[in-house]
Formats: sequence, C-alpha cells, structure tokens
Amino acid sequence: MKIVNFSEQNSIVNQYLAEIRDVDYQKNRLLFRNNIQRIGELEAYEISKTLDYEARDITTPLGVSRMQVPTDKIVLATIFRAGLPFHNGFLNIFDHAGNAFVSAYREYVDEQHTKVGIHVEYLATPSIEGKNLIIADPMLATGGSMELGYKAFLTKGTPKRIHVACVIASPEGIEHIRKTFPEDKTTIWCAAIDPGLNEHKYIVPGFGDAGDLCYGEKV
Repeated sequence: MKIVNFSEQNSIVNQYLAEIRDVDYQKNRLLFRNNIQRIGELEAYEISKTLDYEARDITTPLGVSRMQVPTDKIVLATIFRAGLPFHNGFLNIFDHAGNAFVSAYREYVDEQHTKVGIHVEYLATPSIEGKNLIIADPMLATGGSMELGYKAFLTKGTPKRIHVACVIASPEGIEHIRKTFPEDKTTIWCAAIDPGLNEHKYIVPGFGDAGDLCYGEKV
C-alpha cells in the first residue's frame, strides 16, 4: 500500500494546513472551508497523474491536436458532513466524475467518551465497478468511518483502484486501512501524518473537529 504524505516535501499545501491548524484562523469558517477545498484540489491534481491515459485527436478551429487524455472513470465518494468542502475541491478537478455520499459518524459508546462506535444510515452512489474510487474525508483518525463507508460503496461494485484522501492522518488510522483495504490497489493521500490520537480518539495535534469548524457545532 502506497502512502503519499505531502508534508514530507515543500509545497503550498503546508501553508494551507498551517492556517487551518491555527486557532485564530479557525474563527472564520469561510476561510477554513476554502483551505480544506484547496487541499482537495491539490491532492486531486496529484492523483490525476496516476490515471491511465491514451492519445486522442482533438479537432480545433485551426486543425487537429494529438493529446493524451485520461481514460479512467472516477467516482468521488464523500463521508457526511465534514467531507463536503474537501469533496468540492476534488470535484473542481474531476468535474466529469460520478459522486457518491454516505453518512458515517462517530458515536461514543461509554460515558468517558473513550470508546467510539461508527453509525451508517444513508448511502447514494453510482456503480463503482471498474472505476477509480476516491474516498475523501478530512480526518483519518481511527479509520472506522472510512472502512464502513468503503464497505457501503462496495455494494455497488468492485473498484479498479482506491484512493483514500484526507487532510490529516494518524498512524492508527493508516494501520486500520492497511488491515481492511486491498493492499495491492489502495493509496493513501494526506497533507500530514500526526503523532497519534488522544483519549477521545481525536488526532493530536490535528486541528479539532472538521465538521464543527466547517459548519458550526452540532447538538
């Protein structure tokens, strides 16, 4: 399984990530969502380099241009609700992609909020048979919601390749993906890998709850 960690190289992704980690920057939801979206756009561009391409003749007003264009079909899959601005970033690049949505959210199963269960109750997706499946979720913490989302999408086919895309990942989340996703056709893309999880299963230092920072606190 390949892991692409953008923080290992110098790029503008580091600035966007530094800003969304900043507690003062986070006070403006519009700026926060915008940077999540821009990180999605840049990850999508890098993923585009892994697709299969073929030469085609494109007719212009003045002649014919021979160009390399992608042949792979793509389905962009998103986990509600934090994944929405991240998804939009990918959709800005892969504008012809199919779109899939699943609700998978954490539920603490103990009073101390240290044990996490994942609840799935909504699924809308096209066929993913033979396509490149990109599952975009800003935080890869425990990996539980990513796994259940993936299993829900599998009810609509078997993908050609799988791209797990996130903003920040934890070692625990990455290890969970290694155990539950096909090793030979899965790639993890992230802007950074943080040291680990706290007792409430949040990534540390991370940047907090992505859904709340994008859309406000929930009851």
